[in-house]
Amino acid sequence: MTGFEITGASATDMETIRAWADEEGWNPGDTDRYAFAVADPEGFLVGRLDGEPVACISAVRYGAGFGFIGFYIARPAFRGRGYGIRLWQAGMERLDGRLVGLDGVVDQQGNYRKSGFRSAWNNVRHEGVPQGAALGADGVDGRDGVDGAGGVDGVEIVDAATLPFRQLAAYDRRFFPASRDAFLSAWTGLPGRTALAAVRDGRIEGLGVIRPCSSASRIGPLYAATPEVAAVLLRRLAEHAPGGEVAVDVPDVNRAATALCTGLGLVPTFEAARMYTGPAPELDLTGLYGVTSLELG
Repeated sequence: MTGFEITGASATDMETIRAWADEEGWNPGDTDRYAFAVADPEGFLVGRLDGEPVACISAVRYGAGFGFIGFYIARPAFRGRGYGIRLWQAGMERLDGRLVGLDGVVDQQGNYRKSGFRSAWNNVRHEGVPQGAALGADGVDGRDGVDGAGGVDGVEIVDAATLPFRQLAAYDRRFFPASRDAFLSAWTGLPGRTALAAVRDGRIEGLGVIRPCSSASRIGPLYAATPEVAAVLLRRLAEHAPGGEVAVDVPDVNRAATALCTGLGLVPTFEAARMYTGPAPELDLTGLYGVTSLELG
């Protein structure tokens, strides 16, 4: 592999990686790279051939024991030459000794298993313009606890930025296996995004973020104590999407989340396999209605 080297990604490289992901049809967020960079500044690797970027991967470290692989892309003209596997090995070496997660192409699960990954669940992207009023898990409007204005009795929807960040970070830890405060602060606060929280008696019972993308605006994370809270958050967030079209990556193990999206008229368009190198971490999957990012978990 004369002329091939692996380096850390520059700010310019991060823009290139986003463009590559867009060409793959992954619909990355317009400003995701700014939050990604603070998650782990050294966690993005680029393979260069004679100085030209030809492949990339993210191998982001969280805390002392968790890591996540993403953005595994080799440019079409350079596939089948071994550059991608070299980059994969470098990323996995960077996360050596940690529990590692990824969201991979479903039909590539066999290859990931060769590297020690085990399937946990699939994240299914649901897209479309939410239809009707706020819905419950069975797709029926007007369930107990849903008020006439499409809200939930006793629950206030507020700008997440008005809440103490420590409270937001503690809530996020129910759904992610490691602390990620710097990332979460950027992810919820970048310009052009909307972050909403559902609050009852001072307690957070839901959190959602919507961000602009090349096509449908992506919602993630979407956390909620009940399907009704999730529905209200999703619809309020969709009000900030151009044309109202949104996309949510829903864990298929949360049947209430799948039913909610179906009831709102969203349709499956893409699927990724969530896999780990060891036992899946204990997360509040019943409250996880949409994952934050397929690239960083």
